[in-house]
Amino acid sequence: MNNWPQELQQIVNEIDQQIAPQLSKIDDNILFNQNKVLQAFKDEAVAEADLIGSTGYGSDDSGRDKLDRIYAQIFHTEDALVRSQFVSGTHTLATAMAGNLLPGDELTYITGMPYDTLQQVIGIAGDGRGSLKSYGVKFSHVPLKDGDVDFAAARKLLSEHQPKMVVIQRSRGYDTRQSFTVEKIKPMIAMIREVSPNSIVFVDNCYGEFSEKHEPTEFGADLMAGSLIKNAGGGLAKVGGYVVGKHELIENTAARLTAGGIGREEGASLNNNLDYFEGLFISPSVTGNAIKGAIYSSALLARMGAQVSPKWDDDRTDLIQAVIFHDKDKMIRFAKALQENSPINSFVDPVPSNDTGYEDQVIMADGSFVEGASIEFSGDGPIRPPYAIYMQGGLTYAHVKIAITNAVNELFFQN
Repeated sequence: MNNWPQELQQIVNEIDQQIAPQLSKIDDNILFNQNKVLQAFKDEAVAEADLIGSTGYGSDDSGRDKLDRIYAQIFHTEDALVRSQFVSGTHTLATAMAGNLLPGDELTYITGMPYDTLQQVIGIAGDGRGSLKSYGVKFSHVPLKDGDVDFAAARKLLSEHQPKMVVIQRSRGYDTRQSFTVEKIKPMIAMIREVSPNSIVFVDNCYGEFSEKHEPTEFGADLMAGSLIKNAGGGLAKVGGYVVGKHELIENTAARLTAGGIGREEGASLNNNLDYFEGLFISPSVTGNAIKGAIYSSALLARMGAQVSPKWDDDRTDLIQAVIFHDKDKMIRFAKALQENSPINSFVDPVPSNDTGYEDQVIMADGSFVEGASIEFSGDGPIRPPYAIYMQGGLTYAHVKIAITNAVNELFFQN
């Protein structure tokens, strides 16, 4: 680029060569997942009429129901629920939990403490209003050991408690641990099955869809959920979430989302069906572009001496790229540099502020077309040690590459 110093341009050229084999692996994933999605569309004979949507009660919405079946096929599950009435990933997860847990039941996380917003859903943070704890659901968790699941501690807790639901959080959230690949999740599921065979195995799949060739539901997860303004919506979905899994668990989730006796039979899709179908169709490619951007960002920032996680050549299982500053001011400066390279609100100056569902102040660089859509390139993090920005998304690889290189130019070459 014309505005990059010659030294930076040389580094960019070297990074391009360095990461080329990794990008080729992502292209292979894209092709595999695109074929899977295309086959589901063909098998369900998606028609132009399915894109129209419904109003009012949403009864007899053939497009909505067909989309459920497509998700079930793609994720190898008995059933699925894809709805615009889910307001966020947190709400989707919370609905699936509440629909399948009763007073006196126990919810257990084996992947350490849950993501910040889920802590308020459960009732271990916040004022407790509307939480699972407030109506008698118990909570336990297994702390991580050296950033990984402590299988010995998990076995002990699960064998003693026999919890109703065991959750695996695939992505790191606001944690510097590595996200868990499907290969790492497989033995977690097997261990739960062995030690607590009646537990519902629930995977929080936010940021993970189509980042690998296979999904946790292919290896025994009973239930899995995510947001449509992340990977699965392809950047086109404006709202919504999905839950996939066993039929009975999906029916319970639907009854909690709407009401007993209504369940999945009502809920107008309005004008969302087109976005949901088209977004899902391009999702493998969009997700691949975002991961390519994360690989480039990791390699370039590491060259600049920054602490990054994952490293550029680590296995990828989601969109998240952490940059750890151990310095509040550097963290804030980096967030501002990301915002300056956004297509929307590039002129806005992000500042730490309180945000719904979070205990700590959070700074967010989010110049996205859809508010909060983390399939679009953005970066955020809580104002607490180790002062890390968690970047995610990128509708195009080119945008991420330009934005990160511009940020590096500003922070490392203009001082």
